[in-house]
Amino acid sequence: MTVDELDHPAGRIEKAIEVLDLEQKVRLLTGAAMFALHAEPAIDLGEVRLSDGPTGVRGPEFTGGRRSCLLPNATVLAQHWDADVAEQVGELLAEEAADHDTHIVLGPTINLHRTPLGGRLFETFSEDPLLTGALASGVVRGLQRHGVAATPKHFLANESETDRTTVDAVIDERTLREVYLLPFEMVVTDARAWSIMAAYNGVNGTASTEHAELIDGVLKGEWGFDGVVMSDWYATRSTAASANGGLDLVMPGPGGPWEHHLVAAVRAGEVEESSVDEHLRRLLRLAARVGQLPAPCADSSRVLPAPDSPVRREQLRRLAAGGMAVLTNRDAALPLSPDVSSVVVIGRHAIETIAQGGGSAKLRPPHVVPVADGLTAALGPGRVSVIDGVEVRHRPVPVPDLLRDPETGRPGMRVTARDAFGEVVDSRHVEVTELVTGRGSWLDSADTIELTARIGMDAPARMQVGVTGLGEWTVRIGAERYTVSQDGAAAFSAGVLNPPSWTTNLDLEPGALLTATRPRLTEHSRCGLIARPASPSPAAAIGAAARAAAGADLAVVVVGLTDEQETEGLDKTTLALPGEQDAMVVSVAAAAKRTVVVINAATPVLMPWLDRVDAVLWAGLPGQEAGDAVAAALLGEIEPAGRLVTTFPARDGDGPVWGTTPTHGALAYAEGPAFGYRGWAADQGPRPLFWFGHGLGYGAWRYEHAALDVQGGTVRSVRAQVTNIGSHASREVVQVYLRPADPAEPIRLIGWAGARVLPGETATIEVTCDARTQRSWDTGAQTWRPLEGSEVVIARGLGDIRTTLAMHEPR
Repeated sequence: MTVDELDHPAGRIEKAIEVLDLEQKVRLLTGAAMFALHAEPAIDLGEVRLSDGPTGVRGPEFTGGRRSCLLPNATVLAQHWDADVAEQVGELLAEEAADHDTHIVLGPTINLHRTPLGGRLFETFSEDPLLTGALASGVVRGLQRHGVAATPKHFLANESETDRTTVDAVIDERTLREVYLLPFEMVVTDARAWSIMAAYNGVNGTASTEHAELIDGVLKGEWGFDGVVMSDWYATRSTAASANGGLDLVMPGPGGPWEHHLVAAVRAGEVEESSVDEHLRRLLRLAARVGQLPAPCADSSRVLPAPDSPVRREQLRRLAAGGMAVLTNRDAALPLSPDVSSVVVIGRHAIETIAQGGGSAKLRPPHVVPVADGLTAALGPGRVSVIDGVEVRHRPVPVPDLLRDPETGRPGMRVTARDAFGEVVDSRHVEVTELVTGRGSWLDSADTIELTARIGMDAPARMQVGVTGLGEWTVRIGAERYTVSQDGAAAFSAGVLNPPSWTTNLDLEPGALLTATRPRLTEHSRCGLIARPASPSPAAAIGAAARAAAGADLAVVVVGLTDEQETEGLDKTTLALPGEQDAMVVSVAAAAKRTVVVINAATPVLMPWLDRVDAVLWAGLPGQEAGDAVAAALLGEIEPAGRLVTTFPARDGDGPVWGTTPTHGALAYAEGPAFGYRGWAADQGPRPLFWFGHGLGYGAWRYEHAALDVQGGTVRSVRAQVTNIGSHASREVVQVYLRPADPAEPIRLIGWAGARVLPGETATIEVTCDARTQRSWDTGAQTWRPLEGSEVVIARGLGDIRTTLAMHEPR
């Protein structure tokens, strides 16, 4: 090689591969830690650091790490229906990654909303592959423009969480090509993603981490992907099969099925060393792209906005409020008049607003503004009263800052490690009330761990107290002592993502001491202390809410889901709101002059009270600025112009796809491409409560002069004039769907575009349509064929079709 060739990244990479021996090469292909890759001084390779990141960059600590900026969840961001907004989100995440000294963000999550029961839908964009791919591509571009690698996940067919580490997704080839692969194709071919994460599940009998047909054949071969395919955490099941199947990086580390096992497989002739070289070539290319090959000199000169800085707060408030969706608005109840005389804000979600889902996407924000606080700040404390609602959780969580370290008095708890003789090995204050133990923890040398905190109440009260985490616990609170056995699999999902908990209700004095002790577990396990005021009975809570509503001009009832339903590792079994929230809404609506419901949830819920309330605002999981964003949306300071990204059933069991439970280890995608709005439109049965694409905003619209540009049987673009006939400036999203000539083929979204229009004004909106949604996979010939269209539907969602044009109609 010449000097010039060595100065080029490709030349440096080839030289590095020549320099390293087999053991050194293989060492680099397994993580060095939970969220880090090995450095290698011999080739001037710096440490590459990773972080979970769909809604913020958490950093390497699963709990208790640095405070990080918490964005609205993925469905709220997707409800903007705007790839430019998605790109801004990617740029924000890149700045956060730089602040955390992180090089790879594990996201976006681009699996589809196949069934509304999916526990992880809050982390993914939509039920439509084109919308998902376009938004994901925006996030990828925004991240990688600033030198931070995106990692679209999970490749492939991880649309539900039940038995996710073992389930085999059975999908016909045509559906796989036309639907589930499309978002990944877009992030590769349109945005040039630098890494992809392989899923836990299998696809048609082969594990995703060793699926040569999908990884080497489609991803790397047909699409020309030149980045790294990494495993999901602990997902790799084999050594030779995964190395030969296209996987490039096993996570986490150290240990696992590669390392010395892969060295042995190469020496036994099961894996070619040239395959190891190719995996390493991709890894080093990724390291070069993120600035770690060659290793950089330290540079701390860049100053970035803090997570709670004014610039961040305003960014996040607008992202959240702008993506919220107005579902109903009888008699123009919204936006609220800013001079409304008296408002009562009701519900547990108003006081403890849910800002994020559970699982690996969860992080530690600088704050979460409750809805009650946001409305009180906007309207003034003299006009707003707040009433707690019914209990919404099965597993309680601690109230922030209620627990305090008994030695320092600071918020959090005292964690003490003891040896087999009961002697203290280490004792530390932690700022949070839960932590993860296991491999790599500072508690590794302990025989037992002890969690201790004082309860910082102002007066005697009935409290709910307890402990979270697997194992045999001894819990002491005041004079009471309990032995608690909390069984469950020590797997990552059960031990860390969704650990069991135990509580009891006790009458306690201020400063009561809560202590929980157990033997240290060798596997990763999340544990912590719980203390919160005991909830009133449902009847008492509902009665108080109704009485308060009767005495106010307006009742704002905030209901929703929690991270028990919206979480990695578990699917839902119902779309009903937990607890007695429906009964609370009915009672408040019967008593109040006007009732507005704010739904604090990211995924569909049932609304049996819908015709009894005046308006419904779908708020999602709005991130750290939740309450201020809800207030801005309700008052019209920021238009909640969001459009739904999932079809909402009216009843449990309605719709084209429901269950998530595998049969004999397999989950059959028997509906083919006809899920979500595609399946609803093809079915002559019950109609949905709200269609994909629905959202009223604060405008009213007239559509005129629609026209098509069709070339060679493919719709290239659609143009329409839209006039805002309402009294508020508003953003309209024109949606274009193709109805195929073959009635057996489902309707599909082929494009959309938005514009903000002042009252009384007209805008001409041109929608560019994607040819990839207007093709059909020929399984016999193994090639793409044009899909013959019958007509083009121009709509505000399939529940509000404005015009239909025949494919042969001229411009």
